[in-house]
Amino acid sequence: MSETKRPIRIGIVGAGANTCSRHIPGLRAQPGVEIVCVVNSTAASSQRVAAEQGIAETAPDWRALVARPDLDAIVIGTWPVLHCPVSLAALATGKHVLTEARMAMNAAEARLMLEASRQRPDLVAQIVPSPFTFEVDRTVQRLLREGYLGRLLTLDLRVADGGFVDPAAPLTWRQDADRSGLNVMTLGIWYESLMRWVGEASSVMARGRTFVSQRQDETGRLRSVRVPDHLSILADLACGAQATLTLTAVAGAVKQAEVLLCGTEGTLRFADGQLWGARRGDDALRLLEIPAAERGAWRVEEEFISAIRGRECITHTRFEDGLKYMLFTEAVALSMAERREVVIPMC
Repeated sequence: MSETKRPIRIGIVGAGANTCSRHIPGLRAQPGVEIVCVVNSTAASSQRVAAEQGIAETAPDWRALVARPDLDAIVIGTWPVLHCPVSLAALATGKHVLTEARMAMNAAEARLMLEASRQRPDLVAQIVPSPFTFEVDRTVQRLLREGYLGRLLTLDLRVADGGFVDPAAPLTWRQDADRSGLNVMTLGIWYESLMRWVGEASSVMARGRTFVSQRQDETGRLRSVRVPDHLSILADLACGAQATLTLTAVAGAVKQAEVLLCGTEGTLRFADGQLWGARRGDDALRLLEIPAAERGAWRVEEEFISAIRGRECITHTRFEDGLKYMLFTEAVALSMAERREVVIPMC
């Protein structure tokens, strides 16, 4: 959309924690943006969010909100189960789309979303990006271009959320395959970050384990849990390196997110938001300075509005990249189910 003095009017479908803490304030910080209407999972929660966030109107359901002719853009903050249908409906009615991460339930939905966005190149289609490595992304990319590692040999990712197993805890949406699809913990989001550095994987072998097979949902009904609590992946990268990814929700008292890149001439380690490195001949890693000009930050809402106004193109994150991480996520699920190596198709 070209520059215009008319306000950009936005509707919110699903106002969870991230939407209320980041997207709504971030959008309101952009000049000429109005948040017009919100709809949540129930009428009561819609009214509550509207009152708390100062939004004038609510809608009876997401379809009614998306159909409003006075809206320019839809922000989707729901569980993954609604990302595809709401995105398709919004694009079909000529509205820009910003949807939460975990692009879709599976790769087939992600393909539908990408195709719908390509049918409307005049509209902005954006996924909330993985923020884990924002601060160091440009520095890592530069170091790799400059040959800091030489030839990349291995990549190791270890992510633990610090939780002990609690069999009595209720079912969350992340553990509910009916709402989250094939997404497992933060797998797709971390893979998105790693793609910015080293590109895509070409094949995977994966094993996962669910340690509590049944949990009660919000209604008290006992439900089967099919989403793993622990995941181990061995992957070949298209660049020729080998990757090992471990994600776990059962590492009691351990809060960790670490990436280790090892090459023929150097090593890079990312952890706790900082970057360490060593070159051949060094006997220890040293903390690397992130130049101010390279230091990234959260600017999702700014990028969305700027793209709508024709000032920039979406980089974080495009639907094309979302499909790539959904293809990886689906390959991991298939490998776990069939206990075999799975080749990842190209987009």
